[in-house]
Amino acid sequence: MITLLSTALLWGCSTPMAPMRPLPSSAPVAPLPPVPQAGSNAQPTAPNAIAAPSRPVPPPPANMAALSAPARLPAPDPVRNWNEVRLQAAKRLVAAHPDATYMGPVPDILLAIPVLEIELNADGSVRRVDVLRVPTQAADTVQLAIAAVKRAAPYGDVSRLPKPWQFTETFLFADDRKFKPRTLDR
Repeated sequence: MITLLSTALLWGCSTPMAPMRPLPSSAPVAPLPPVPQAGSNAQPTAPNAIAAPSRPVPPPPANMAALSAPARLPAPDPVRNWNEVRLQAAKRLVAAHPDATYMGPVPDILLAIPVLEIELNADGSVRRVDVLRVPTQAADTVQLAIAAVKRAAPYGDVSRLPKPWQFTETFLFADDRKFKPRTLDR
């Protein structure tokens, strides 16, 4: 019985790993800190001391004020469920920000990925926006995403849908600070 169990465990551990992609040759790689030898007085290096490969982060756009101006969009379509709300919201985000979005494939390396939870009023207007994920670099993309959400509202009458009237959207920011709602990337 034990042999059968151990064979099953080993069998489950033998799945091959997917091949790893090599780093681009332009990406600098930080050297690893020296490992202290046994018996030496050297203190171990803190885990945060290893620098991640860095790349230049572009500055925030100068047109941030333009993102907060209300957009002129047609009235939202009626929605029957939360999937329709999310899809309509993503399409309205793109329509309200044609110069700040992209619709092509998502780059292999993204600048930032903020995640927002949007709570709506019964008429589809924005009641509250909570930040669920703040990116470690280009933190200003959170404010860009919040401004985009507010500008593209309302998202349709949700009064007939079950509460809570909220949904989550992930923003995929490319290096030029243009975003794509993840809902449209599926």
